[in-house]
Amino acid sequence: MEPSIDGNVRRRGRPRTFEREPALRRAMDLFWEKGFDNCSMTDLVDAMGVNSPSIYAAFGNKERLYREAIELYVQTEGGAAFRKFESHSTLRDSLEAMFETSIELFTAARPSRGCMIFLGGAAVGAEHVELRNFLEELRLKVARTVEKRLKKAIEQGELVREVDAVALATLCMSVFSGLSIQAADGVSKRKLRAGIAQLLGMIPFR
Repeated sequence: MEPSIDGNVRRRGRPRTFEREPALRRAMDLFWEKGFDNCSMTDLVDAMGVNSPSIYAAFGNKERLYREAIELYVQTEGGAAFRKFESHSTLRDSLEAMFETSIELFTAARPSRGCMIFLGGAAVGAEHVELRNFLEELRLKVARTVEKRLKKAIEQGELVREVDAVALATLCMSVFSGLSIQAADGVSKRKLRAGIAQLLGMIPFR
């Protein structure tokens, strides 16, 4: 006997005939490419290489599979930009690293898949309230991290004191999500980098 994904006890059946992590990675790639609403269970079965009973046994349902796929995205490619942001000592270097890493990620595949959290969130229907709230909280967490870093930069003299940290954080997040959309529209790395250079040139660093 063993606990199921929803906490109930179920009998131990035959061992699963697939490796969970590689299967989850394939699901993540498919969700990233097509979005939640456009992925059918047939699509997932084909991509993951396992049958639907095995998917339900391992992940519970499509929504829970999507949440795990998002969490994997954050741990891997999707979280790289903000890990870079938090790894630098100066605000300018943090912002440059965040945007450059994002540009590389968003343009790595053609057609671009954009950001699975910012752009991909638009592909989750309004009826999936919990999923939409989950993605919104992830986006807000990123925005709060940037805002906190901007306030610290003001306190430490990296930015002039007149800067509105909340407004600037909102602008940075708007640009970040805009990069995702523009990359999906086929805008080149050169143009995206030029836009970021223009933004950084407008920020009143000391």
